[in-house]
Amino acid sequence: MDDNFVKEITNIDEDFAKWYTDIVLKAELADYTDTKGCIAMKPYGYAIWEGIQKYADQKFKETGVENVSFPQLIPESLLQKEKDHVEGFAPEVAWVTEAGGEKLEERLCIRPTSETIISTMYSKWLSSWRDLPFLYNQWCNILRWEKETRPFLRSREFLWQEGHTIHETEKEAIDRARQMLDIYANIAENLLAIPVIKGIKTESEKFAGAVYTYTIESMMRDGRALQSGTSHYIGQNFSKPFEIKFQNREGKEEYAYQTSWGISTRLIGGLIMAHGDNRGLKLPPKVAPIQIIIIPIAQHKEGVLEKAFELKNQLSKMFRVKIDDRDKYSPGYKFNYWEMKGVPVRIEMGPRDIEKGECILVRRDNGEKIIVKLEELNKKIESILENIHNDMFQSCKERMEEKTSVAYNLTEFKNHMEENQGFIKAMWCGKEECEDKIRELTGAKSRCMPFEQEHISDKCVCCGEHADKMVIWGKQY
Repeated sequence: MDDNFVKEITNIDEDFAKWYTDIVLKAELADYTDTKGCIAMKPYGYAIWEGIQKYADQKFKETGVENVSFPQLIPESLLQKEKDHVEGFAPEVAWVTEAGGEKLEERLCIRPTSETIISTMYSKWLSSWRDLPFLYNQWCNILRWEKETRPFLRSREFLWQEGHTIHETEKEAIDRARQMLDIYANIAENLLAIPVIKGIKTESEKFAGAVYTYTIESMMRDGRALQSGTSHYIGQNFSKPFEIKFQNREGKEEYAYQTSWGISTRLIGGLIMAHGDNRGLKLPPKVAPIQIIIIPIAQHKEGVLEKAFELKNQLSKMFRVKIDDRDKYSPGYKFNYWEMKGVPVRIEMGPRDIEKGECILVRRDNGEKIIVKLEELNKKIESILENIHNDMFQSCKERMEEKTSVAYNLTEFKNHMEENQGFIKAMWCGKEECEDKIRELTGAKSRCMPFEQEHISDKCVCCGEHADKMVIWGKQY
């Protein structure tokens, strides 16, 4: 097999960050641009995002959510209306101060998120409890002036969806925020084969302007955490300053209860880091733009290409299939090329295979080779793709369990983080000073307080005082 292509990737165990960047470029997901901190997504990378978008959009709409669109430019006066919100986003905001050759009377921020502009419109559109709920979402781009950037994980401009709902009661809004988090967990686990922990953020880690922030946290191959989706119960923190009021069932004026929730293209970064290996990207079948790549062997020989295209037409009725019939590359190079791009199943078929009425299937996730009769191919591939998803999910889950430790005191905490970088379960007293001290000494932040709590002890891992909350801690991307 021709390994020249593979040698261009940095070894995953030697330099994880460089390995990640190599995958982004070599698998042709994205490229750097002349706009610092911003990437161009190439067709293959964008196709992955389209798969996420299609799946998520369907799940949203099944719960009554409708898509809308709001302006990208937001007047400064709107951003100033919610104090915590503006303070939280101030360092990341980019401003437009001049347009059409003239200085603007009021600065316009390029949206870092849309709570403010959407809240303004909601105040115009809402009048009665009968109008509620508003269940709206928009697919758009966002600009946040990050100081340190990395493709997909932390670009200055990125694609995402942001849902914004308003409700008649607090309970209804909280239930919606939790419901959307469950959908995000579904996307991560059932589409992307990435296990997650669901929980609530601590006060210091919650979204600026939220009452509660719910999160799904996943673990990457190197043990670091990736915040993979968040859903916020905002309460009346925006409805009061933005006058989002309605006449309630008793005829009295009342402020609406609000949520917001979002996932972004950082999920593509999560796919790379959760599943990839030293041969490149490794994609779960449900989100892979190409599920099956057919490599004709000795394609110059009579009947080989014809049979390959016949097979493609047969399989295309059920799967996303492509043939690599480039005549200037060897089969070995093609094997490496499509392994790099993470295609779940490769079909190899030459003259001898055709004579026998069979082909060779190769799984990208574990390299297993399977000889399959052509008449059984559709059924066999359907089963294999399901197995690949389940095996990839299980592999990630086992890694997360292996790299999750329990700490009863700060010494244990530091040792675990140094020896087995991953998640640490530990009790917390609720004081922000303890969070700060842990971060200062170990580099780990609180990821979430899991909904499924475990009683490890009665004492805070940091100060030793009474604690009744178990927290997942870890270094993050």
